[in-house]
Amino acid sequence: MGGWGVISDEQPVQRPGSILLAATPIGDVTDASPKFRRALSQAEIVAAEDTRRLLALASRLDVRVNGKLMSLHDHNEQDRADAVVGLAEDGARVLLVSDAGMPTVSDPGFRVVRLAVEHRVPVSALPGPSAPITALAVSGLPSDRFAFEGFLPRKDGEASRYLESLATDPHTLIFFESAKRLNATLVRMAEAFGGARQAVVCRELTKVHEEILRGDLNELIVRTAGEVLGEITIVVAGARENGDADDHVLAVLALAGEGMRLKEAAAQVAEATGLRKNDLFKAALRRRDAERA
Repeated sequence: MGGWGVISDEQPVQRPGSILLAATPIGDVTDASPKFRRALSQAEIVAAEDTRRLLALASRLDVRVNGKLMSLHDHNEQDRADAVVGLAEDGARVLLVSDAGMPTVSDPGFRVVRLAVEHRVPVSALPGPSAPITALAVSGLPSDRFAFEGFLPRKDGEASRYLESLATDPHTLIFFESAKRLNATLVRMAEAFGGARQAVVCRELTKVHEEILRGDLNELIVRTAGEVLGEITIVVAGARENGDADDHVLAVLALAGEGMRLKEAAAQVAEATGLRKNDLFKAALRRRDAERA
């Protein structure tokens, strides 16, 4: 490893009295840009989600953090935003980093940026690794219109209701999820979106054991049934323009007429069309009741 602090002698990356949001590597430390390394060395204040992880990253990059370190995470950002912005107002170069990826994107930083904007403190960003955009790029799903949804609510009922609200969204949807909850989340997605909806599971992006699984939700449920490890990003295709449930209600009733239970018939048509099982079931009930009236 080379000598400490050499980078700090180069042209400053940010001007005094500003806040710089810096993306950090999401897996491979060599993805850190030379500009990020300079900013890390030159900042008078470094606000980090986890100061120990930040120092470990700096060590691997052979960069000395010459400024004052502050912790800034989900649990203290509300209280520390004033102090961080105040330091920038007093003329400090403030660098804000999260553990991996871009601050504010499912990570701390939003409250600081909002307050800085209110106080007219300059805010800029160093581009770099981003798990949502990386996953979208490799997914093969439409990337012209997409929505980043982050982590689902922790409670199962809230998560299911949230997914139900997204069932007709035409945008490609991007989610973060823990490896432990991945399979259960895919099951909920299949229930809300239909098992035929195309999706991609990205595991350990940019790392040695990177894995990308493609298929419909039913297939991915099977493929993730065992133990899964690592950081997970899920990309799900938007709702297709297959019409609404009323356009396919005759198919449901036809299967029911052959002896299949109505709910099973609705589930089978949902798989084929990508429509929601509940919508098809309710539409079939309405049609059947109307015909019997």
